[in-house]
Amino acid sequence: MNPDLRIQIEKYIESLFVPPDPVLTQNVSDADAAGLPAIQVAPNQGKLLYLLSKMCRAARVLEIGTLGGYSTTWLARALPDGGTITSLELDPKHAEVSRKSLDRAGVGPRVDILVGPAEQTLQRLIEQQVPKFDLIFIDADKPGYPRYLDLSLQLSRPGTVILADNLIRDGGRARVQRDPGRGREPGVDHHSRPR
Repeated sequence: MNPDLRIQIEKYIESLFVPPDPVLTQNVSDADAAGLPAIQVAPNQGKLLYLLSKMCRAARVLEIGTLGGYSTTWLARALPDGGTITSLELDPKHAEVSRKSLDRAGVGPRVDILVGPAEQTLQRLIEQQVPKFDLIFIDADKPGYPRYLDLSLQLSRPGTVILADNLIRDGGRARVQRDPGRGREPGVDHHSRPR
């Protein structure tokens, strides 16, 4: 798809369904000023995360990839009283920027940011036998997605909603090597015909 057309479509959808939000606008400005990459979800995607979280009544959310806390804010706003988010972030600078944004948004007490490599942190959560999550949002380094999904499944229960951002990018689809000992890999269209 033409990138300009995609941006026009996103802006149109945002104008219909996502009114301007000064707190989230400041979040993006702060992330930009701190030199974080401008790769946060779009406002319409943030609203979708909010709606999906509300629809499944998620009280325990796991987010893999905090960045500047933009999607975290959307998810935290959807939590019921007593709900929590565990957000994993590799970069301490990103975690610091997101912590300030989350506190300013008034959702800071609901969010625990764990800094370090996501795979190791997920393994630690599994070993600690933390309560299962209701919703898991994967938005981190794309090559790590298959492993993050495998580990996330161990932190989920029947009915857990698992979302992955950018699984399909620029019209392509995730390509993961098949491990003959494990069967089909997640994120691969196994029914597509060769072209």
